[in-house]
Amino acid sequence: MGQNCGTFSVTETTAVLCDDQPVLLIGPADAQKADFERVAQPGRKVVAADGGAARALAFGVTPDAVIGDFDSFAPDARIAPAKLHRIAEQDSTDFEKCLARIDAPRVLALGFLGARIDHGLAVLSALAKSPPGWCVLISPHDIAVHCPHQMALDLAPGTRVSLFPMTGVAGRSTGLNWPIDGLAFHPMGQIGTSNLSTGPVTLEVSGDGMLLILPPNALGPLLAALPSA
Repeated sequence: MGQNCGTFSVTETTAVLCDDQPVLLIGPADAQKADFERVAQPGRKVVAADGGAARALAFGVTPDAVIGDFDSFAPDARIAPAKLHRIAEQDSTDFEKCLARIDAPRVLALGFLGARIDHGLAVLSALAKSPPGWCVLISPHDIAVHCPHQMALDLAPGTRVSLFPMTGVAGRSTGLNWPIDGLAFHPMGQIGTSNLSTGPVTLEVSGDGMLLILPPNALGPLLAALPSA
């Protein structure tokens, strides 16, 4: 049977960290200390994806686990060998390796949306395959989440609201300058980037596969709108 501390189950053979509170995941790309300080809390577990361990240590925290293929990990005496989990296979990214081995109500991930387009696309693909609302990507420029089927966001007027479909999906909205009612979204067709809120926003999507992308100052309203972690 799988372990299930939160809402996302993993098998006993792959579970590395299991906690009943949201977990902070740090990658090597663009994690900033200001972003870290926004989501770090006393007692919050921290996982590092491969070279993200150096970022975590620079922020003054020793990760509870380091997961990855270790192609960019530099050993450090502050991290006990028991916390190192090398996954040698090359069929998944370090981000995917981490998501598959964290069992928690939510993952707050920073340091994964960097300058490389191919890395960013791989991360967004993995996000779309994770449960809606479970993982929140945080960067200095954007935050992103796999959109739950229904949500209400308390946004200030003029907030950027981008919707990007990773598959065919439809939706309805209130509080958007350009409503999405009646639109058939598809990555090779209709997309919904650079919309704007007119105030509080409600979203309904017909199924999995829609990414919601907001500016960093909307992190508080986003976390408040997601199902309780």
